[in-house]
Order: sequence, then structure tokens, then C-alpha cells
Amino acid sequence: MADWRHDSQFVCRAKSQLPVERLFDLARSIDVHVESQRASGEPAVTWRARHFGIPLTMTSRITRLVFPRSFTDEQVTGPFKSSRHVHDFVATATGSVMVDKVELTAPLGVVGLAVERLFLARYLKRLIKRRGQFLAGGAAGLTNR
Repeated sequence: MADWRHDSQFVCRAKSQLPVERLFDLARSIDVHVESQRASGEPAVTWRARHFGIPLTMTSRITRLVFPRSFTDEQVTGPFKSSRHVHDFVATATGSVMVDKVELTAPLGVVGLAVERLFLARYLKRLIKRRGQFLAGGAAGLTNR
């Protein structure tokens, strides 16, 4: 997936009846992202959220964009040693599929690796899956933004 080592990698898929271009635009929308992460209180553009009861701040940059097929965001500053999120989009006969590929390395060496493997990767996979379902469903009334 990448030429640098990540301790955790996972893939999530979300099927949607939306055209691939619409799903792509929803996935890049800051307003829709904030709405999909409302439970963690995550505002834009430097994301501030409360996860595990801990306030976290993260700044990401889109490092690659090919409309409407793929975009990649990578952590510039934040809680991880490194974080990369590739969003791929495929048109289907009935709509589209969004595939999220996440690679991350927790800080703190062996301690971080243990936390990452035991808890963090599973938590983030659930979070990304919920966001994918939110987007696939048309972003719950936010489709005209």
C-alpha cells in the first residue's frame, strides 16, 4: 500500500445508490464530515475531537486527488506518528462503492503499538465504517449542500 511502514492497516467498504461523483463530493465535504462526526464534537479545518475522553487535535492535508476516483489525506500534525487515509470510489451498475484504506502508526513505541493493536485500530475501523454508511446513505439530508 505504501513505501513506509505502518503498524495498523484496515479497509472499509460502503455501497451506495448514489452516483460515484456525488459520493466522492460528499466524502470531501467538510460540512458533511463534521455532521458525520457530530458525536465526537469534531470541527473543521484543524480537527478537534474527543475520543476515549481525551481531546485530540489533528491537521490533515489532501496529498492526492483524482476526481471522481480517489483522494488521499495524510496527517500533518496530530496524535499519530503517521496517518494516511486513501478514499477510492468505483461506479457500479446500481450506484457506487467507496473503499477506505487506512494506515496508521501510533506514537510511543512499544506502548503505542500495544494500544494500537488492542484497541485503537478497532475503534477507528468502527468510526470509518459508520462514516461510510452515513455518506452512502446520502449524508442524512445534507445532499444539497
